[in-house]
Amino acid sequence: MHNPSATLLIIDDDDEVRASLAAYLDDSGFRVLQAASGPEGLELFDREHPDLVICDLRMPQMDGLELIRLVSERQADLPVIVVSGAGVMNDAVEALRLGAADYLIKPLEDLAMLEHSVRRALDRSRLRLENRRYREQLEEANRDLQASLNLLQEDQNAGRQVQMNMLPAAAWVTDDFHFAHQIIPSLYLSGDFVDYFRVDERRIVFYLADVSGHGASSAFVTVLLKFMTTRLLYESRRHGVLREFKPSEVLGHINRGLLNCRLGKHVTMLGGVIDQEHNRLHYCIGGHLPLPVLYRDGKAEYLQGRGLPVGLFQEAEYQDYELELPESFSLTLLSDGVLDLLPGATLKDKEAALPGLVEQAAGSLDGLRQVLGLAELAEMPDDIALLVLSRNLA
Repeated sequence: MHNPSATLLIIDDDDEVRASLAAYLDDSGFRVLQAASGPEGLELFDREHPDLVICDLRMPQMDGLELIRLVSERQADLPVIVVSGAGVMNDAVEALRLGAADYLIKPLEDLAMLEHSVRRALDRSRLRLENRRYREQLEEANRDLQASLNLLQEDQNAGRQVQMNMLPAAAWVTDDFHFAHQIIPSLYLSGDFVDYFRVDERRIVFYLADVSGHGASSAFVTVLLKFMTTRLLYESRRHGVLREFKPSEVLGHINRGLLNCRLGKHVTMLGGVIDQEHNRLHYCIGGHLPLPVLYRDGKAEYLQGRGLPVGLFQEAEYQDYELELPESFSLTLLSDGVLDLLPGATLKDKEAALPGLVEQAAGSLDGLRQVLGLAELAEMPDDIALLVLSRNLA
């Protein structure tokens, strides 16, 4: 609806016509200003800033067309209604081309027609003004959004760089053990993480973690995991001798750390310690699926084990499992994002298919890349992490 107290400026050299129009529009609820010439009208316009101008075309000193040009220069969107006795088609066309909102012919037999034209022009003017404001607000919001996106991109780049720097070497060989991994994030930052490192001359530690959720908040937890495992190792070495520790103790330590941080995040994990002196693997499972897949003698099978997610239950306890390592083998750890790539309609079907795919891949990471088609992957709904450790694998 138009503003009922809108100010109208009538410019007409005919005193009787001008007074008649002003009286009618005043009775209709408008504030009405009057001017008898173009120069006088412009002076009033500059001083009073009306919402709409009504003018004649044929006036001394300055005609209506020139007046429309000058008004448009001052305020381009201000509506101007021409009320003229000069019913020349060229004048009407030129007035409308210059931006006039309407062109009415004198004498006006029904002044309600003028009121209707005024109200319609004011409504259109209001809509144009609102649209311009909306556009300006939208442009400002877009600028703010772009600035925020640029800042977010910088943060994402920095976060991604931190994650990449935390990851171990993509192909690491220590003695006769070979470690390789790949992480494919569903977003720019991944909530999946792997790590492996030598503890001392006889022990090697490795783990794969899958943080709940996606994006920056989940990626932050991977940084926290790295910090907690590194700190645990540092504190264990403080007295010069690294004590014996079990994978279940590490998961318990991480469980307490995540709960104390109150981040609302939990982790599923597979962690293990290779004891080279006794040729044994000690491992622990923290609510993770799929289970590790052991490949030897051309056959693949799941390792056994179970356990609660890490960082979810205060009273969670974790169990250690033990395995004598074959002379030639590989052990494949995967995050649950890989299940989206496996054949089968149900989770049970997908899990049943995985050992066969590891056999097709001959237990190697490069083979799994080919079997699972990792090079051709489009955007995935979940992060995917793979960690393969092997010894004497042909």
